[in-house]
Amino acid sequence: MVSPYKFGCIVLAGGQSTRMGDENKLLVEFNNQPMIVQTVSNIPPDAFAQIVVVTGYQAECIEKALAGKGFTFAHNKDFQTGLSSSLKAGLTQLDRDIDGVLVMLGDMPLVDRDTISQLVKRFEFRDDICVPVFNKQRGNPVLWGRDYFDEMCQLNGDVGAKVLLEKYGVSIKKVSVDNQSVLRDFDTKLSLNIMHT
Repeated sequence: MVSPYKFGCIVLAGGQSTRMGDENKLLVEFNNQPMIVQTVSNIPPDAFAQIVVVTGYQAECIEKALAGKGFTFAHNKDFQTGLSSSLKAGLTQLDRDIDGVLVMLGDMPLVDRDTISQLVKRFEFRDDICVPVFNKQRGNPVLWGRDYFDEMCQLNGDVGAKVLLEKYGVSIKKVSVDNQSVLRDFDTKLSLNIMHT
């Protein structure tokens, strides 16, 4: 995949998995490997100059699961405060010449390379926001142009960048995809059981 732009990818993998009970959902077996390994294996490496995995809860275990894969790790010591602090931790690790960043959620292992490639292909300007859409519903991951980085670093709480999607709705490029993986995260044991049935 050839693009005139330089992209980074931030994988948010620092949450506490409170709804999964006593397990870290990102380390639960998924297709015979930890969920976080499945998620990052779907990232097309040729599309991204940098891939930053943001850790927090059980950081050592996440790093061990991803050892040797060439990722940069950014530890968010404030992971208990929510997604926004992990987003900031990842953004501060990006090179200054990155034009856009794909924000991936570690618990969305079904998002495939083709979906990510479609988002990258639609990116044209540093004020683009490329969002996958399935059946008229917006999903994840989202590709953000550099123009939003500073404002993303000012966010607080556990909402991630959703508030910016509302604020800059006119800038959103909706990328239609043909599968519902962009809507499916796995927060509970029930959601995992349903996937395997």
